[in-house]
Amino acid sequence: MAALSRPQACSQVSKTTRTLFVVWKAQSSRMSTPYHAKYLAHELTKRCPSDSVQKLAASLADAQVDLNPHQIDAALFAFRSPLSRGAILADEVGLGKTIEAGILLSQKWAERKRRLLIIVPANLRKQWSQELADKFFLPSIILEAKSFNQFIKQGNLNPLDQPSIVICSYHFARAKDSYLKQVSWDLVIIDEAHRLRNVYKPTNRIANAIKAAVAHAPKVLLTATPLQNSLQELYGLVSIIDDYTFGDIKSFKSQFASLRNDDDFRSLRERLKQVCQRTLRRQVLEYIKYTNRIPITQEFYPTQEEQELYDLVSDYLQADQLYALPSSRRQLMTMIVRKLLASSTFAISGTLEALAARLEAAAVQNAPAEVAQCDPGEVAPDYDTVDETEEEWTDEEEKQAEKAAYTAEDLARIKNEVALLRRFTALAKSIQKNSKGESLLQALSAGFSAATEAQRRGSAPTLNAKAIIFTESTRTQSYLLQLLEGAGYKGRVVLFNGTNSDQRSKQIYRNWIERHKGTDRVTGSPSADMRAALVDCFRDEAIIMIATEAAAEGINLQFCNLVVNYDLPWNPQRIEQRIGRCHRYGQKYDVVVVNFLNKSNAADQRVYQLLRDKFKLFDGVFGASDEVLGSIESGVDFEKRIASIYQTCRTPEQIDFNFNQLQQELEGQIDERISQTRQQLLENFDEEVQEKLRVGKARAEETLSRFEQWLWQITRFYLRDHAQFADEGHSFQLVQNPFPEERIHPGPYRTGKNVEDANLYRVGHPLAQRIIESCQKLETPDAEVVFSASGRNIAALDALKGKSGWLSACVLTVSAFETEDHLLLAGRTDDGELVGQDQLQRLFSLPAQSVTAVTSDESATLALRAELERHKKAILVNLSEKNGKFFEEELEKLDRWGEDQRNSLKTRLKELEDQIKEAKRSSRLAANLPEKLALEREKRNLDTKRDEAWKEYEEAAKAIEAKKDSLIDEVERRLGQQVQFKSLFNLKWRLA
Repeated sequence: MAALSRPQACSQVSKTTRTLFVVWKAQSSRMSTPYHAKYLAHELTKRCPSDSVQKLAASLADAQVDLNPHQIDAALFAFRSPLSRGAILADEVGLGKTIEAGILLSQKWAERKRRLLIIVPANLRKQWSQELADKFFLPSIILEAKSFNQFIKQGNLNPLDQPSIVICSYHFARAKDSYLKQVSWDLVIIDEAHRLRNVYKPTNRIANAIKAAVAHAPKVLLTATPLQNSLQELYGLVSIIDDYTFGDIKSFKSQFASLRNDDDFRSLRERLKQVCQRTLRRQVLEYIKYTNRIPITQEFYPTQEEQELYDLVSDYLQADQLYALPSSRRQLMTMIVRKLLASSTFAISGTLEALAARLEAAAVQNAPAEVAQCDPGEVAPDYDTVDETEEEWTDEEEKQAEKAAYTAEDLARIKNEVALLRRFTALAKSIQKNSKGESLLQALSAGFSAATEAQRRGSAPTLNAKAIIFTESTRTQSYLLQLLEGAGYKGRVVLFNGTNSDQRSKQIYRNWIERHKGTDRVTGSPSADMRAALVDCFRDEAIIMIATEAAAEGINLQFCNLVVNYDLPWNPQRIEQRIGRCHRYGQKYDVVVVNFLNKSNAADQRVYQLLRDKFKLFDGVFGASDEVLGSIESGVDFEKRIASIYQTCRTPEQIDFNFNQLQQELEGQIDERISQTRQQLLENFDEEVQEKLRVGKARAEETLSRFEQWLWQITRFYLRDHAQFADEGHSFQLVQNPFPEERIHPGPYRTGKNVEDANLYRVGHPLAQRIIESCQKLETPDAEVVFSASGRNIAALDALKGKSGWLSACVLTVSAFETEDHLLLAGRTDDGELVGQDQLQRLFSLPAQSVTAVTSDESATLALRAELERHKKAILVNLSEKNGKFFEEELEKLDRWGEDQRNSLKTRLKELEDQIKEAKRSSRLAANLPEKLALEREKRNLDTKRDEAWKEYEEAAKAIEAKKDSLIDEVERRLGQQVQFKSLFNLKWRLA
């Protein structure tokens, strides 16, 4: 800030800057200057504290979703303290926990902390990947056994260490836990985290393996049911986040198992409040409109031939010994065959034929391994979710040794089994009409009628008849396409499955690529672009989409309000996922759900009854009950129970008995007392939550509005000679590449949400990032800037109109528990009056009339330095106080943990003392000497155990204190402040 004479100042101004001084003077009054751009570029990139909505501004501005205040609040809660190890986000179903996690992942990505992991149920992997790409522009890779092994073959020593976000299933995470441990994860998201709630039990191998593998990482757990059967589940989930919130499981049980008094209750609630946040649907009705589900049941009766086929195959599957199904996978393969049998004769015929051919080949070669190593996907390639179903169904414990060779007796039996399979295949192929398929047209008629009526009730401007039909088989999908095209829907049906390789889908894809050429709707990923093309075709052209389970995993169809479950999965979470494609945030009308039901099959009817009445999947506003879905822990477990009933029950009486037993178990798991405890421990008063959300919404909207305005302002400035702008739609087209060394698309570009006719311009866009980076480096020599308040009514600046003075801008960076940037402005008038920071900030919201070179004022410079130093000290004091509170919180938590651990040891000692007292009493009452001697010996043993326990207590107490001290030392080490101070510019200001 040394003073420069005018000639010196001008000589140090670059040629470009000298030219700009001339140009600026001649430009319109709407212009920005390098000083505006440099200041705002630093505003856009400054690092903010964890509890500030500004920290999330870039993520929120880029997100292609209508963000609700509870989602922003949850994202801020997750790491509200820089010492936090994470959080449990426990919002009720339907409130967008995926969006909350997306905000956090997006923020980490923006901070270039990109070692990110998401652990989810296998059937949610694609959905997560798609949501991250569509809503947050985040790249991800799904890792499973095949892709992992492929990376290993290519020489990647740890395929989990990826440049993209890694998504994997629970089973995969457990299988590769040693690889997980080797990555320094910046954030781990665990979805459906109630699967881990029994982690406190050593027998829960998956939960314990995952907990240990990611113990070193900050984590966010997502679950709608954090407490289902026992308070110990809360202990389990919290321990995954932070082992120091509670002591061990013994101390937790002794303190909180019965919640005997108000003090215990308050203590538990207070601890949970630090790590768990839950929002209820009724608390956000002001922001989210919920629609209803309307169920329709389409009943059908199979023909005599269809029933014969069902009975024959069912009897075959129930045989004690089968050669066609490998014993290590028999349960899984049986379930798949049953599902295809219920789907259509076209679906089952191909699988029966494949089983017969493979078994015959194994017999000819006398190679049981041909069957044992059979990939279910080879036998049932049309069962679209075969790979992920296999991953979730097959546990290491199920693997069994197969025969090395067949005996003569085996070969004779195999010959008979192959003949049976051939007979079943011939019967299936002879049935060309399926009664279930024939009733589809009737179901669609009733469904369309109910769906359009729902649209009328919702005051739809135009009625839009759309239906998505779900089946579990691609062969059934082809059959239904043929059926519908013959019934007047030719050219109005689109298919969606795991491969999308049919000719019509390929043509839709080519047309879509051509239509969106030149926009960033084309991602370059063929699978993602194919999905988008098929969804757009369904929305704009087709009436019906026939989809396999692949469509339930990541496409959003809010424009459709008719879901047809042609085949009904046994896994209730899959059904919820299907219906959730249409019945989700953004759906304006009630959603009609049509389910097919075989009236001749007693087991099918009981399954449907359970799904409808117990799980409440098909009607109501909120869909599946949180309590029931949570109670089964994993939908696969429930699916296995259903499969077991089909496999073991032969009579209607057996079927009824087993389903009644299953229903009673479900009812037993839903404990009203636990539900009430959850409400009292985890939920807050509606009024408090709603007021907090209203304040948060206003603050977030103000921050976002300012953020987007700043980006547009510096973009207009930097591209003023490179682009044509249209302010009305916030769009522009490049006429010249501003960065010739890089390939940059000419546009058009547009800001906003859901942009389809242009490249979406946002903070995270590579062009915006280059512009921000360039603006931060702009040359800003001392100059006079004349700001224009003409036509602007800014009350804070009224007192400065007609005045002039000097201002100084700098960046203060403070690193302690976290790194924060503070943009400091110091200013004064020529009369020596200090100007407030708020007033100085508002100056940069005004255009400049002119910019001219100027000589520095030494006295003004010194005064501004002193003012900046004052601001700096105030910020450092404030940060020190805030970090002191975080330190106190952490210290209090560690003190409680130490006390819990000591209480656990004391409990053990008390148990031994009680046993010794009982032994003394028994000895006194002993009837004879031998009995007295035996009891005395027992008492001595207990005395020895007690003495050893006392020694252990003293050693453990020291160890607890040592552990506590080391944790405190670590916190203190992070507390030390590092301060950096960087000047941006000085300028002479004048407000005209």
